[in-house]
Amino acid sequence: MDDEYLKRNIIAAGRGLVGRLRAGVTALRASAVISAAIIFAAPIAAHAAPLQVGAAKVDVTPTPLPENFLGVLDPIYARAIVVESDGSRAALVTVDAGAVSSDIWSRVSARAAKELNIPVDQFMLTATHTHSVPFVRNDSYEELIYQSVKDAAAALQPAQMAYGTGVSYINVNRNIIDPETHRWWEGPNYDGPSDKTVAVVRFETPTGEPIAVYYNYGVHAVLTGNLDLISGDLPGATSTYIEDSLGKDVVAVYSNGAAGDQNPIYFQQTYDLRAIRIDDFAARGEDISNAMPPGGKGMDRSNPDVARLMEQQKQMKLSMGQMLGEEVLHVMRRSLERPVSDASILGMRKTVSCPGRARLNKGRAGYAGEYEDADPIDIQLSLLKIGDTVIGGVNAEVFTTIAQRFMAESPYKHTMMTTLTNGMARSGYIPNDAAYGQYTFEVISSSLKPGCAETAIVEGLVDLIDAVE
Repeated sequence: MDDEYLKRNIIAAGRGLVGRLRAGVTALRASAVISAAIIFAAPIAAHAAPLQVGAAKVDVTPTPLPENFLGVLDPIYARAIVVESDGSRAALVTVDAGAVSSDIWSRVSARAAKELNIPVDQFMLTATHTHSVPFVRNDSYEELIYQSVKDAAAALQPAQMAYGTGVSYINVNRNIIDPETHRWWEGPNYDGPSDKTVAVVRFETPTGEPIAVYYNYGVHAVLTGNLDLISGDLPGATSTYIEDSLGKDVVAVYSNGAAGDQNPIYFQQTYDLRAIRIDDFAARGEDISNAMPPGGKGMDRSNPDVARLMEQQKQMKLSMGQMLGEEVLHVMRRSLERPVSDASILGMRKTVSCPGRARLNKGRAGYAGEYEDADPIDIQLSLLKIGDTVIGGVNAEVFTTIAQRFMAESPYKHTMMTTLTNGMARSGYIPNDAAYGQYTFEVISSSLKPGCAETAIVEGLVDLIDAVE
Protein backbone atom coordinates (compact mmCIF):
# COMPACT_ATOMS: atom_id res chain seq x y z
CA MET A 1 0.00 0.00 0.00
CA ASP A 2 2.74 2.36 0.96
CA ASP A 3 4.62 1.67 -2.25
CA GLU A 4 1.47 2.16 -4.33
CA TYR A 5 0.64 5.39 -2.52
CA LEU A 6 4.16 6.70 -3.08
CA LYS A 7 3.93 5.82 -6.78
CA ARG A 8 0.63 7.67 -7.21
CA ASN A 9 2.00 10.79 -5.51
CA ILE A 10 5.13 10.77 -7.67
CA ILE A 11 3.00 10.50 -10.83
CA ALA A 12 0.67 13.29 -9.66
CA ALA A 13 3.61 15.50 -8.79
CA GLY A 14 5.13 14.85 -12.19
CA ARG A 15 1.89 15.74 -13.94
CA GLY A 16 1.63 18.93 -11.91
CA LEU A 17 5.17 19.87 -12.85
CA VAL A 18 4.46 19.24 -16.54
CA GLY A 19 1.31 21.34 -16.30
CA ARG A 20 3.17 24.18 -14.66
CA LEU A 21 5.91 23.96 -17.29
CA ARG A 22 3.34 24.05 -20.09
CA ALA A 23 1.62 27.03 -18.49
CA GLY A 24 4.97 28.75 -18.16
CA VAL A 25 5.83 28.15 -21.79
CA THR A 26 2.42 29.44 -22.85
CA ALA A 27 2.89 32.54 -20.73
CA LEU A 28 6.36 33.07 -22.14
CA ARG A 29 5.04 32.68 -25.68
CA ALA A 30 2.25 35.15 -24.99
CA SER A 31 4.72 37.55 -23.45
CA ALA A 32 7.03 37.19 -26.44
CA VAL A 33 4.18 37.83 -28.88
CA ILE A 34 3.10 40.93 -26.96
CA SER A 35 6.69 42.20 -26.79
CA ALA A 36 7.22 41.51 -30.48
CA ALA A 37 3.99 43.32 -31.32
CA ILE A 38 5.13 46.31 -29.28
CA ILE A 39 8.54 46.33 -30.93
CA PHE A 40 7.03 45.93 -34.40
CA ALA A 41 4.24 48.44 -33.95
CA ALA A 42 6.29 51.16 -32.34
CA PRO A 43 8.03 52.49 -35.48
CA ILE A 44 4.77 52.38 -37.44
CA ALA A 45 2.97 54.47 -34.85
CA ALA A 46 5.87 56.88 -34.76
CA HIS A 47 5.52 57.67 -38.48
CA ALA A 48 1.74 57.68 -38.93
CA ALA A 49 0.24 60.86 -37.54
CA PRO A 50 -2.79 63.10 -38.11
CA LEU A 51 -2.79 64.76 -41.51
CA GLN A 52 -2.82 68.45 -42.27
CA VAL A 53 -3.48 69.72 -45.81
CA GLY A 54 -3.44 73.12 -47.49
CA ALA A 55 -4.06 74.10 -51.12
CA ALA A 56 -3.68 77.18 -53.32
CA LYS A 57 -3.49 78.32 -56.92
CA VAL A 58 -1.70 81.29 -58.47
CA ASP A 59 -2.27 82.85 -61.90
CA VAL A 60 0.88 82.45 -64.05
CA THR A 61 -0.49 83.94 -67.28
CA PRO A 62 2.44 85.81 -68.89
CA THR A 63 2.34 89.58 -69.31
CA PRO A 64 3.12 90.95 -71.77
CA LEU A 65 2.26 88.12 -74.14
CA PRO A 66 5.01 86.66 -76.32
CA GLU A 67 4.89 87.85 -79.93
CA ASN A 68 3.64 84.53 -81.29
CA PHE A 69 0.50 84.62 -79.10
CA LEU A 70 -2.58 86.56 -80.18
CA GLY A 71 -4.37 86.71 -76.82
CA VAL A 72 -5.62 84.74 -73.80
CA LEU A 73 -8.34 82.12 -74.22
CA ASP A 74 -8.26 81.28 -70.49
CA PRO A 75 -5.84 82.06 -67.64
CA ILE A 76 -3.19 79.52 -66.68
CA TYR A 77 -2.21 78.56 -63.14
CA ALA A 78 0.21 76.92 -60.77
CA ARG A 79 -1.84 74.74 -58.41
CA ALA A 80 -0.38 73.27 -55.22
CA ILE A 81 -1.33 70.90 -52.41
CA VAL A 82 0.89 70.66 -49.31
CA VAL A 83 0.46 67.67 -47.01
CA GLU A 84 1.94 67.36 -43.51
CA SER A 85 2.12 64.43 -41.10
CA ASP A 86 4.21 64.14 -37.92
CA GLY A 87 6.23 67.20 -38.93
CA SER A 88 7.05 65.81 -42.39
CA ARG A 89 5.76 67.66 -45.45
CA ALA A 90 5.19 66.92 -49.14
CA ALA A 91 4.09 69.10 -52.05
CA LEU A 92 2.01 68.13 -55.10
CA VAL A 93 2.34 70.97 -57.61
CA THR A 94 1.12 71.20 -61.20
CA VAL A 95 1.66 74.06 -63.64
CA ASP A 96 -0.22 74.77 -66.87
CA ALA A 97 2.92 74.43 -68.96
CA GLY A 98 4.26 72.40 -71.86
CA ALA A 99 7.10 71.35 -69.59
CA VAL A 100 8.99 72.71 -66.61
CA SER A 101 12.75 72.76 -67.02
CA SER A 102 15.00 70.79 -64.71
CA ASP A 103 16.66 74.05 -63.62
CA ILE A 104 13.35 75.56 -62.52
CA TRP A 105 12.37 72.40 -60.65
CA SER A 106 15.77 72.32 -58.91
CA ARG A 107 15.60 75.93 -57.77
CA VAL A 108 11.95 75.90 -56.66
CA SER A 109 12.26 72.59 -54.80
CA ALA A 110 15.49 73.69 -53.08
CA ARG A 111 13.82 76.91 -51.94
CA ALA A 112 10.80 75.01 -50.65
CA ALA A 113 13.13 72.72 -48.68
CA LYS A 114 14.95 75.67 -47.13
CA GLU A 115 12.03 77.98 -46.41
CA LEU A 116 9.00 75.70 -46.11
CA ASN A 117 10.57 72.52 -44.69
CA ILE A 118 9.46 70.42 -47.69
CA PRO A 119 12.24 67.94 -48.55
CA VAL A 120 13.31 67.87 -52.19
CA ASP A 121 12.57 64.14 -52.28
CA GLN A 122 8.96 64.92 -51.30
CA PHE A 123 8.36 67.68 -53.85
CA MET A 124 6.49 66.72 -57.05
CA LEU A 125 6.34 69.43 -59.74
CA THR A 126 4.38 68.39 -62.84
CA ALA A 127 3.56 70.09 -66.15
CA THR A 128 0.09 69.61 -67.66
CA HIS A 129 1.76 69.57 -71.10
CA THR A 130 -0.65 72.09 -72.59
CA HIS A 131 0.53 73.05 -76.08
CA SER A 132 -1.05 76.50 -75.77
CA VAL A 133 1.53 78.29 -73.61
CA PRO A 134 5.04 79.68 -74.14
CA PHE A 135 8.05 77.94 -72.65
CA VAL A 136 9.02 80.36 -69.86
CA ARG A 137 12.28 80.41 -67.91
CA ASN A 138 12.36 83.78 -66.09
CA ASP A 139 12.61 84.59 -62.38
CA SER A 140 9.09 85.96 -62.04
CA TYR A 141 7.67 82.67 -63.36
CA GLU A 142 9.62 80.71 -60.75
CA GLU A 143 8.41 83.11 -58.07
CA LEU A 144 4.77 82.48 -58.99
CA ILE A 145 5.23 78.69 -58.85
CA TYR A 146 6.89 79.01 -55.46
CA GLN A 147 4.13 81.33 -54.27
CA SER A 148 1.51 78.65 -54.92
CA VAL A 149 3.42 76.25 -52.66
CA LYS A 150 3.97 78.90 -50.00
CA ASP A 151 0.27 79.81 -49.98
CA ALA A 152 -0.70 76.14 -49.72
CA ALA A 153 1.66 75.62 -46.78
CA ALA A 154 0.18 78.68 -45.05
CA ALA A 155 -3.31 77.16 -45.41
CA LEU A 156 -2.55 73.87 -43.62
CA GLN A 157 -5.46 72.55 -41.58
CA PRO A 158 -6.52 69.20 -40.07
CA ALA A 159 -7.58 66.85 -42.85
CA GLN A 160 -8.21 63.35 -44.07
CA MET A 161 -7.71 61.75 -47.47
CA ALA A 162 -9.57 59.18 -49.56
CA TYR A 163 -8.60 57.34 -52.76
CA GLY A 164 -10.82 56.15 -55.58
CA THR A 165 -10.80 55.41 -59.30
CA GLY A 166 -13.16 55.86 -62.21
CA VAL A 167 -12.99 55.68 -66.00
CA SER A 168 -13.12 58.28 -68.75
CA TYR A 169 -13.22 57.55 -72.48
CA ILE A 170 -11.98 60.91 -73.74
CA ASN A 171 -8.50 59.59 -74.58
CA VAL A 172 -7.45 57.21 -77.37
CA ASN A 173 -4.27 55.68 -78.73
CA ARG A 174 -3.13 57.93 -81.56
CA ASN A 175 -0.92 55.60 -83.59
CA ILE A 176 -2.43 53.81 -86.60
CA ILE A 177 -0.54 51.56 -88.99
CA ASP A 178 -2.13 51.42 -92.44
CA PRO A 179 -2.86 47.74 -93.19
CA GLU A 180 -1.93 48.17 -96.87
CA THR A 181 1.06 50.51 -96.85
CA HIS A 182 2.21 49.55 -93.33
CA ARG A 183 3.01 53.22 -92.75
CA TRP A 184 2.06 55.21 -89.69
CA TRP A 185 -0.48 57.98 -89.54
CA GLU A 186 -1.87 59.89 -86.58
CA GLY A 187 -5.47 59.08 -85.83
CA PRO A 188 -7.77 57.42 -83.28
CA ASN A 189 -6.67 53.80 -82.86
CA TYR A 190 -9.57 52.32 -80.91
CA ASP A 191 -7.80 48.97 -80.63
CA GLY A 192 -4.48 50.37 -79.42
CA PRO A 193 -3.34 50.42 -75.78
CA SER A 194 -5.14 53.13 -73.82
CA ASP A 195 -5.64 53.35 -70.06
CA LYS A 196 -9.03 54.89 -69.24
CA THR A 197 -8.41 55.02 -65.47
CA VAL A 198 -9.01 58.26 -63.60
CA ALA A 199 -7.25 58.07 -60.22
CA VAL A 200 -8.54 60.51 -57.59
CA VAL A 201 -7.26 61.53 -54.15
CA ARG A 202 -9.67 63.74 -52.25
CA PHE A 203 -8.36 65.82 -49.36
CA GLU A 204 -11.07 67.04 -46.99
CA THR A 205 -11.65 68.42 -43.51
CA PRO A 206 -12.43 65.96 -40.68
CA THR A 207 -16.10 66.78 -41.20
CA GLY A 208 -15.95 65.97 -44.92
CA GLU A 209 -15.69 69.43 -46.53
CA PRO A 210 -13.41 69.34 -49.62
CA ILE A 211 -10.04 71.10 -49.47
CA ALA A 212 -8.41 69.85 -52.66
CA VAL A 213 -8.40 66.99 -55.14
CA TYR A 214 -5.42 65.43 -56.89
CA TYR A 215 -6.43 63.52 -60.02
CA ASN A 216 -4.43 61.55 -62.59
CA TYR A 217 -5.27 60.84 -66.25
CA GLY A 218 -3.32 60.23 -69.46
CA VAL A 219 -4.21 62.46 -72.43
CA HIS A 220 -2.32 64.98 -74.54
CA ALA A 221 -3.39 68.59 -73.97
CA VAL A 222 -3.48 69.52 -77.66
CA LEU A 223 -7.05 70.68 -78.34
CA THR A 224 -6.24 74.39 -78.63
CA GLY A 225 -2.67 74.28 -79.89
CA ASN A 226 -3.52 75.74 -83.30
CA LEU A 227 -5.18 78.87 -81.91
CA ASP A 228 -2.05 80.71 -80.77
CA LEU A 229 -4.00 81.76 -77.66
CA ILE A 230 -2.84 81.19 -74.07
CA SER A 231 -4.84 78.29 -72.62
CA GLY A 232 -4.66 75.55 -70.03
CA ASP A 233 -6.29 73.36 -72.68
CA LEU A 234 -8.12 70.22 -71.52
CA PRO A 235 -6.44 69.90 -68.05
CA GLY A 236 -7.07 73.57 -67.30
CA ALA A 237 -10.71 73.30 -68.36
CA THR A 238 -11.13 70.18 -66.21
CA SER A 239 -9.63 71.72 -63.08
CA THR A 240 -11.65 74.92 -63.52
CA TYR A 241 -14.86 72.91 -63.91
CA ILE A 242 -14.15 70.87 -60.75
CA GLU A 243 -13.28 74.00 -58.77
CA ASP A 244 -16.40 75.83 -59.96
CA SER A 245 -18.51 72.80 -59.02
CA LEU A 246 -17.07 72.36 -55.52
CA GLY A 247 -16.58 76.05 -54.69
CA LYS A 248 -15.19 77.27 -51.34
CA ASP A 249 -11.65 77.77 -52.69
CA VAL A 250 -11.21 74.07 -53.45
CA VAL A 251 -8.14 73.45 -55.65
CA ALA A 252 -8.15 70.70 -58.30
CA VAL A 253 -4.63 69.59 -59.22
CA TYR A 254 -4.21 67.64 -62.46
CA SER A 255 -1.54 64.95 -62.60
CA ASN A 256 -0.31 64.20 -66.12
CA GLY A 257 -0.54 60.43 -66.63
CA ALA A 258 1.36 58.38 -69.21
CA ALA A 259 0.05 60.25 -72.25
CA GLY A 260 2.96 59.82 -74.66
CA ASP A 261 0.79 57.94 -77.16
CA GLN A 262 -2.65 59.27 -76.12
CA ASN A 263 -4.67 61.99 -77.87
CA PRO A 264 -8.12 63.41 -77.10
CA ILE A 265 -10.56 61.05 -78.77
CA TYR A 266 -12.35 63.90 -80.57
CA PHE A 267 -9.58 65.60 -82.50
CA GLN A 268 -10.99 65.90 -86.02
CA GLN A 269 -10.73 69.69 -86.16
CA THR A 270 -6.94 69.45 -85.87
CA TYR A 271 -6.73 66.84 -88.61
CA ASP A 272 -8.86 69.04 -90.88
CA LEU A 273 -6.77 72.13 -90.13
CA ARG A 274 -3.59 70.21 -90.93
CA ALA A 275 -5.00 69.23 -94.33
CA ILE A 276 -5.90 72.87 -95.08
CA ARG A 277 -2.46 74.07 -94.02
CA ILE A 278 -0.69 71.43 -96.09
CA ASP A 279 -2.65 72.58 -99.16
CA ASP A 280 -1.92 76.26 -98.41
CA PHE A 281 1.82 75.62 -98.13
CA ALA A 282 1.80 73.41 -101.23
CA ALA A 283 0.19 76.25 -103.22
CA ARG A 284 3.22 78.36 -102.25
CA GLY A 285 5.61 75.61 -103.32
CA GLU A 286 6.48 74.16 -99.92
CA ASP A 287 5.77 70.56 -98.83
CA ILE A 288 5.06 70.32 -95.09
CA SER A 289 3.16 67.03 -95.21
CA ASN A 290 5.78 65.32 -93.06
CA ALA A 291 6.99 68.31 -91.03
CA MET A 292 4.14 70.20 -89.35
CA PRO A 293 4.89 73.83 -88.30
CA PRO A 294 4.14 74.72 -84.66
CA GLY A 295 0.85 76.22 -83.51
CA GLY A 296 -1.18 77.93 -86.21
CA LYS A 297 1.81 79.19 -88.14
CA GLY A 298 0.96 79.80 -91.78
CA MET A 299 -2.81 79.37 -91.43
CA ASP A 300 -5.14 81.80 -93.21
CA ARG A 301 -7.43 82.86 -90.38
CA SER A 302 -9.66 84.76 -92.81
CA ASN A 303 -10.61 81.44 -94.40
CA PRO A 304 -14.18 80.65 -93.19
CA ASP A 305 -13.35 76.95 -92.82
CA VAL A 306 -10.32 77.74 -90.68
CA ALA A 307 -12.34 80.11 -88.50
CA ARG A 308 -15.12 77.55 -88.03
CA LEU A 309 -12.73 74.76 -87.08
CA MET A 310 -10.89 76.96 -84.61
CA GLU A 311 -14.15 77.92 -82.89
CA GLN A 312 -15.00 74.23 -82.64
CA GLN A 313 -11.62 73.59 -80.99
CA LYS A 314 -12.53 76.10 -78.27
CA GLN A 315 -15.83 74.31 -77.73
CA MET A 316 -14.13 70.89 -77.60
CA LYS A 317 -11.81 72.10 -74.82
CA LEU A 318 -14.80 73.03 -72.66
CA SER A 319 -16.83 69.93 -73.54
CA MET A 320 -14.06 67.42 -72.89
CA GLY A 321 -12.92 69.27 -69.78
CA GLN A 322 -16.45 69.00 -68.45
CA MET A 323 -16.61 65.27 -69.26
CA LEU A 324 -13.36 64.49 -67.44
CA GLY A 325 -14.33 66.82 -64.59
CA GLU A 326 -17.68 65.06 -64.21
CA GLU A 327 -15.93 61.71 -63.81
CA VAL A 328 -13.65 63.13 -61.11
CA LEU A 329 -16.71 64.49 -59.31
CA HIS A 330 -18.50 61.15 -59.75
CA VAL A 331 -15.57 59.33 -58.11
CA MET A 332 -15.59 61.83 -55.24
CA ARG A 333 -19.31 61.23 -54.69
CA ARG A 334 -19.60 57.49 -55.23
CA SER A 335 -16.32 55.61 -55.54
CA LEU A 336 -13.99 56.77 -52.80
CA GLU A 337 -12.71 54.33 -50.22
CA ARG A 338 -13.02 55.07 -46.52
CA PRO A 339 -11.04 58.21 -45.66
CA VAL A 340 -7.98 58.03 -43.43
CA SER A 341 -6.77 60.77 -41.13
CA ASP A 342 -3.37 59.25 -40.28
CA ALA A 343 -0.73 58.70 -42.97
CA SER A 344 3.04 58.60 -43.11
CA ILE A 345 4.87 60.61 -45.80
CA LEU A 346 7.94 59.18 -47.50
CA GLY A 347 9.77 60.19 -50.66
CA MET A 348 12.85 59.25 -52.64
CA ARG A 349 14.47 59.84 -56.05
CA LYS A 350 16.91 58.02 -58.27
CA THR A 351 18.39 58.42 -61.74
CA VAL A 352 18.51 55.64 -64.32
CA SER A 353 20.53 55.85 -67.50
CA CYS A 354 19.87 54.34 -70.94
CA PRO A 355 21.85 54.31 -74.21
CA GLY A 356 21.21 57.36 -76.39
CA ARG A 357 21.04 57.97 -80.12
CA ALA A 358 21.11 61.02 -82.41
CA ARG A 359 18.91 61.11 -85.50
CA LEU A 360 20.58 61.89 -88.82
CA ASN A 361 17.60 62.17 -91.21
CA LYS A 362 14.41 64.25 -91.11
CA GLY A 363 10.68 63.77 -91.46
CA ARG A 364 7.91 63.61 -88.88
CA ALA A 365 7.16 59.90 -89.21
CA GLY A 366 6.28 57.00 -91.50
CA TYR A 367 9.87 56.17 -92.44
CA ALA A 368 12.71 54.51 -90.59
CA GLY A 369 15.03 56.86 -88.76
CA GLU A 370 18.76 56.90 -89.30
CA TYR A 371 20.86 57.30 -86.18
CA GLU A 372 24.33 57.37 -84.72
CA ASP A 373 25.36 56.53 -81.17
CA ALA A 374 25.07 59.37 -78.66
CA ASP A 375 25.72 59.94 -74.98
CA PRO A 376 23.59 58.00 -72.48
CA ILE A 377 20.32 59.64 -71.43
CA ASP A 378 19.55 60.15 -67.75
CA ILE A 379 15.93 59.71 -66.63
CA GLN A 380 14.97 60.94 -63.18
CA LEU A 381 12.48 58.89 -61.20
CA SER A 382 10.60 60.23 -58.16
CA LEU A 383 8.54 58.33 -55.62
CA LEU A 384 6.13 59.87 -53.13
CA LYS A 385 4.16 57.69 -50.73
CA ILE A 386 1.39 59.20 -48.59
CA GLY A 387 -0.15 56.49 -46.46
CA ASP A 388 -0.83 53.64 -48.87
CA THR A 389 -1.06 55.91 -51.94
CA VAL A 390 1.97 55.75 -54.21
CA ILE A 391 2.83 58.33 -56.89
CA GLY A 392 5.66 57.44 -59.25
CA GLY A 393 7.12 60.35 -61.22
CA VAL A 394 9.09 60.34 -64.48
CA ASN A 395 10.60 63.48 -66.01
CA ALA A 396 9.59 62.67 -69.61
CA GLU A 397 6.67 61.72 -71.87
CA VAL A 398 5.96 58.04 -71.32
CA PHE A 399 3.85 55.54 -73.28
CA THR A 400 0.78 54.23 -71.51
CA THR A 401 1.81 50.57 -71.31
CA ILE A 402 4.88 51.48 -69.24
CA ALA A 403 2.62 53.03 -66.61
CA GLN A 404 0.29 50.03 -66.75
CA ARG A 405 3.22 47.70 -66.14
CA PHE A 406 4.39 49.82 -63.19
CA MET A 407 0.94 49.76 -61.61
CA ALA A 408 0.71 45.99 -62.14
CA GLU A 409 4.10 45.39 -60.49
CA SER A 410 3.62 47.85 -57.62
CA PRO A 411 2.83 46.13 -54.31
CA TYR A 412 0.27 48.86 -53.60
CA LYS A 413 -3.25 48.98 -54.97
CA HIS A 414 -3.28 52.78 -54.86
CA THR A 415 -0.57 53.46 -57.45
CA MET A 416 -0.35 56.01 -60.24
CA MET A 417 2.31 57.42 -62.56
CA THR A 418 2.76 61.12 -63.21
CA THR A 419 4.93 62.22 -66.12
CA LEU A 420 6.80 65.39 -67.09
CA THR A 421 7.45 65.57 -63.35
CA ASN A 422 10.47 67.16 -61.63
CA GLY A 423 12.17 68.49 -64.72
CA MET A 424 12.54 67.42 -68.31
CA ALA A 425 14.81 64.63 -69.58
CA ARG A 426 16.68 64.84 -72.88
CA SER A 427 15.00 61.66 -74.06
CA GLY A 428 12.00 63.07 -75.88
CA TYR A 429 9.25 60.45 -75.92
CA ILE A 430 9.81 57.20 -74.02
CA PRO A 431 8.06 54.40 -75.95
CA ASN A 432 7.59 50.94 -74.52
CA ASP A 433 9.89 48.27 -75.96
CA ALA A 434 7.34 46.77 -78.37
CA ALA A 435 6.49 50.18 -79.87
CA TYR A 436 9.97 50.51 -81.40
CA GLY A 437 8.85 48.21 -84.21
CA GLN A 438 6.63 50.98 -85.62
CA TYR A 439 7.69 54.17 -87.36
CA THR A 440 5.49 56.49 -85.31
CA PHE A 441 6.59 60.08 -84.81
CA GLU A 442 7.17 59.43 -81.09
CA VAL A 443 9.49 56.47 -81.82
CA ILE A 444 11.31 58.22 -84.67
CA SER A 445 11.99 61.31 -82.56
CA SER A 446 13.00 59.51 -79.36
CA SER A 447 16.63 59.96 -78.35
CA LEU A 448 16.66 56.57 -76.63
CA LYS A 449 17.80 53.30 -78.11
CA PRO A 450 15.25 50.48 -77.73
CA GLY A 451 15.39 47.84 -75.03
CA CYS A 452 16.28 49.82 -71.90
CA ALA A 453 13.90 52.53 -70.71
CA GLU A 454 10.73 50.52 -70.07
CA THR A 455 12.32 48.09 -67.63
CA ALA A 456 14.61 50.74 -66.14
CA ILE A 457 11.62 52.92 -65.26
CA VAL A 458 9.36 50.17 -63.94
CA GLU A 459 12.00 48.36 -61.92
CA GLY A 460 13.49 51.66 -60.76
CA LEU A 461 10.17 52.86 -59.35
CA VAL A 462 9.43 49.50 -57.71
CA ASP A 463 12.92 49.61 -56.16
CA LEU A 464 12.09 53.03 -54.73
CA ILE A 465 8.90 51.64 -53.20
CA ASP A 466 10.96 48.90 -51.54
CA ALA A 467 13.51 51.45 -50.36
CA VAL A 468 10.98 53.70 -48.57
CA GLU A 469 9.26 50.77 -46.83
